[in-house]
Amino acid sequence: MYATHLEVFAEIQGIGAASGLFLASNSLYIIGDNSGYLNEYYINSKQLNKIQILSGGLKSLDNIPKPEKPDFEILCPFGDELYALGSGSTNNRNLGVIYQLKSQKITRIDLGLLYQKFKSTAQITDENLNLEGAVFTGSDWLFFNRGNGAEAKNGIFLMKGRDLSQPGEIDFYPIKLPNINHVESSFTDATIVNKEIFFIATAEDTRSTYHDGEILGSFIGSINLETLKLNFSTKIPGNHKFEGITFYHEDERKIEFLLCEDRDSEELKTTIYKLSLVQKYKG
Repeated sequence: MYATHLEVFAEIQGIGAASGLFLASNSLYIIGDNSGYLNEYYINSKQLNKIQILSGGLKSLDNIPKPEKPDFEILCPFGDELYALGSGSTNNRNLGVIYQLKSQKITRIDLGLLYQKFKSTAQITDENLNLEGAVFTGSDWLFFNRGNGAEAKNGIFLMKGRDLSQPGEIDFYPIKLPNINHVESSFTDATIVNKEIFFIATAEDTRSTYHDGEILGSFIGSINLETLKLNFSTKIPGNHKFEGITFYHEDERKIEFLLCEDRDSEELKTTIYKLSLVQKYKG
């Protein structure tokens, strides 16, 4: 179906543990799971603007220690808003931040009630909720749970309505993803393109949502937005732990995305990759 090509798009100093990104014209917005900043990288000038989205009180907002970090794994756009959302994998990771792209206004929301309803709906224990991606359709939210815990609860939460602080009806759809060396991959992010969900997933040899393991590689694939059934998946070249995806470009033969990688280190440097999916001709 597709041939894949991966290349380096940008090297950025000042960002560590990149976990989500969104491209808007010449600006690439990047969130890190151990950071209190939303980063705006100007592609043409290669300049970085740090937008503080957490209040003070921490020793450093660049490298927040693992037990204290907000774990912003989700950066989801809708209209003129960007949602930076915690993973819910521990009690202090239930914070959401809404950033207005035009006015630059920042609003913080408590996601505790929503995440508790997720666990109740899917019968997931506290240790097995680990949200890594989200998309908003204009009427419904879709959250992607990374099933890298002991229960392997890989799947999609669908929430009716827009207000995350007042959750509506919720359903859970388990999804089986491909494996590498018998280690099943699990969701790390998703985005909508032409009414199709494109996702990335990583195979990491761990049974914990908290402790890291050996990275075996990542996949890209798509899911039907209406049926939430898997369309296809294919391995991305190399053994990267890709955690963020955003649409970049599309033409008749190919579709391109930008990806960010979490190197599980404290180094304040990130590499942005461009992934091309090239349509294979038949016959």
